[in-house]
Amino acid sequence: MSSRREILDLLRENARYTTEDIARQTDFSVEEVAAAIEDFEEAGIVRGYQAVVDWGAVETEDERVRATVELNVALDRETNYGDIADRIAKFPEVTSLRLVSGDYDFDLEVEGDSMREVSHFISDKIAPIPEITQTVTHYIMESYKEQGMEFGDRDDDDRLSVSP
Repeated sequence: MSSRREILDLLRENARYTTEDIARQTDFSVEEVAAAIEDFEEAGIVRGYQAVVDWGAVETEDERVRATVELNVALDRETNYGDIADRIAKFPEVTSLRLVSGDYDFDLEVEGDSMREVSHFISDKIAPIPEITQTVTHYIMESYKEQGMEFGDRDDDDRLSVSP
């Protein structure tokens, strides 16, 4: 017996699957799949559909610079994590924002047209937020996998061989 979770799993695997494709892979009819997807969208469970882009494979001079930023915050009686997240999430440069456990509080992903643009965004827009006590920026140099999708032909070993 299939569960509606299977429909979500298949949509995450490939959002371009048709309702017919999903019905063939589950015990649901095409009508049941269509109704489930509509329910997911109306309930805000499925928030959208996006392409996973391997920017390293795009031949363009307009390369996107991406970075992950660790944020530490200090809360007060009037401010909670949700309040801070609401402010940060409104910036168009922010592609992902997560409250995390561990050594820092938020994991932020940002995009810009240059390292300078990303740096200025962090220093001019994020760091001045009163509750933010520390930022640590890590620029993404190469992506090998995004959203479950592996990128490129990574079989080539670029290391120099060392002969005895």
